[in-house]
Amino acid sequence: MIRLQTMIAALAFTVAMLVVPAYADDAPHAVVTPVMAKDLPDFPGKEAQMITVEYPPGSVDPVHRHDADAFVYVLEGSIVMQVQGGPEKLLHPGDSFYEGPNDIHTVGRNASKTQPAKFLVVLLKNKNAPILTLVK
Repeated sequence: MIRLQTMIAALAFTVAMLVVPAYADDAPHAVVTPVMAKDLPDFPGKEAQMITVEYPPGSVDPVHRHDADAFVYVLEGSIVMQVQGGPEKLLHPGDSFYEGPNDIHTVGRNASKTQPAKFLVVLLKNKNAPILTLVK
């Protein structure tokens, strides 16, 4: 069952990432890898999803939202994150960042044009809700 959930999460993320190339086609794209998905039986209708995101040098995300509680932990390199109305934050390995379900993620990028960056994200969200929604 967990393997099926992981496969479904991977497929959902692949579909979501097909939409992402609609932005900054000249910038390198982030590589998203599903790690696991798990229903949360103590919270009916909710699930947790864990992913890693690898930013190639110069990678920039489009403006988006997650409609989830998103917990970010930097593994390698340095990234810049910002939600609408908040300050830009430069994050290094061991640093963390939080996005709430109503936040619009206005800045997400690799802080370096020469070195890659990688981070882990844990999303707590409604079951079967998309992981990422672009905001125009």
